[in-house]
Amino acid sequence: MAFEGLTQRLAGTFKKLKNRGKLSEADVKEAMREVRLALLEADVNYGVAKKFVADVTQKCIGAGVLESLTPAQQVIKIVNDELTELMGSTHQRINLSSRIPTVLLMCGLQGSGKTTHSAKLAYMFRQQGKRPLLVACDIYRPAAIEQLKVVGEKAGVPVFEMGQTDPVKIVKKALSHAHDYGNDIVIIDTAGRLHIDEALMDELKAVKEAANPDETLLVIDSMTGQDAVNVATAFDSQLGVDGIILTKLDGDSRGGAALSVKAVTGKPIKFAGVGEKIEDLEPFYPDRMASRILGMGDILSLIEKASSGIDEQKAMKMVDKLRRNEMDFNDLLDQMDELKKMGPLSSVMNMIPGAAGKMSDEDAERYVKIFTMLDRETIEGLVAAHREAPHLRGLQKALAREVTCMVHGEEEYRRAVEASEILFGGATAEALRGIDEQTFLQVFEGVPRFEISRPLIEGGVGFLALCTEHAAVFPSKGEARKLIQGGGVSLNKRKIAAVDCMVGSADLLSGRYLLVQKGKKNYYLIVVTD
Repeated sequence: MAFEGLTQRLAGTFKKLKNRGKLSEADVKEAMREVRLALLEADVNYGVAKKFVADVTQKCIGAGVLESLTPAQQVIKIVNDELTELMGSTHQRINLSSRIPTVLLMCGLQGSGKTTHSAKLAYMFRQQGKRPLLVACDIYRPAAIEQLKVVGEKAGVPVFEMGQTDPVKIVKKALSHAHDYGNDIVIIDTAGRLHIDEALMDELKAVKEAANPDETLLVIDSMTGQDAVNVATAFDSQLGVDGIILTKLDGDSRGGAALSVKAVTGKPIKFAGVGEKIEDLEPFYPDRMASRILGMGDILSLIEKASSGIDEQKAMKMVDKLRRNEMDFNDLLDQMDELKKMGPLSSVMNMIPGAAGKMSDEDAERYVKIFTMLDRETIEGLVAAHREAPHLRGLQKALAREVTCMVHGEEEYRRAVEASEILFGGATAEALRGIDEQTFLQVFEGVPRFEISRPLIEGGVGFLALCTEHAAVFPSKGEARKLIQGGGVSLNKRKIAAVDCMVGSADLLSGRYLLVQKGKKNYYLIVVTD
């Protein structure tokens, strides 16, 4: 869940304020210290966190907040307003040109999700009645053009490609093609590149000059945290960026990128990728996102998701059946299928005020009776065991297993557990080597990928050089050293103990993969090409 850690910390802080009733200046300052720590733990830029807390403190202490009848509520309102302001105040739409076609240029680092989100953007425009065209200008990454064709087919959008030729020529031909075939939106998918690579950045500038885009959109992996600020600043200074698309926001429990990038760069976040499906792209509304962070839900987004995903006629028939008491098990399954269209249940719960990230023990006892096919004896046993040791969350786990198996099947549940153990549990290096290549790729689908040549790894390469010069895992060697010395970096689930560590062929998983882990949840996949 996006912002999970931050939401929980802020909820705890504000609960303390509510319990105190009347507030003093010291109470506010103590709460703001906790807010600052929560923001820093969420990987928010230090300068942004410091200014945010200072602004909130100033407004809370003044303007008669402390003397009001509900001071805690006033403080929460101020925090909500400041969070909204921090992320850009209002939703910034794509500026569609009066001339045809509107040209959008996608850029960013390798593995940030440009190709996938180019297709998601195209799908969104097609749903709005537009005629988008995807342009394949990533001529370096193996199978990049094929990938764009695959996701373009899912989106129902044509792809213009000319193979491994000059990207500038491709752009010019694509624009001519769009004029001839009536495409009103052209989305150019460019190759990923480091902002410090002068040759590739010069090429991107030439592509931009040829395309003359109406908007240049920078695609950033939200899980990079405040590193996203550095990337956005560098690309903007060299290329000029009009807006940002944050990817993998659903997998980022911290949310530092979303809270930092607008405040530092001044560039608005226009969209957020919230899943793997082609339709999992949301317009970024700062006010709605602030509400989610504070656990207030997001009713407007929930309504929009429901209206776009649920068949209205089928829903009305179901209502009629319910009124006549004629619902059966098949109808229940149909309802589950409709709910699946809205995405994971957790994401739906996060939009409901007061329900974000919560399932009480009472809820679990009620739901296990309603939504599972377990017999009475089994349920009573689960409830009794849970009441004796509620901290083990046994009832919630059983409920999750039963519902997942009912909707997705036993095999999908097993894979989910296996993936969860590897990603967030105590899986060892041996366990990682024990899984097959297909499962490994499924588990780490969507994480940032970088490619290196086999001769490089066969000859042996220093870990620092590998993760900075050949793969953009770290923005600098200095940051890499700091994290290694703090014990925060792993290779293939083994801690990197020394900054001068060497990496060779013996370290490869399935003969071609290296898995780098930064912190608890940030993974990077380095793929060896022949």
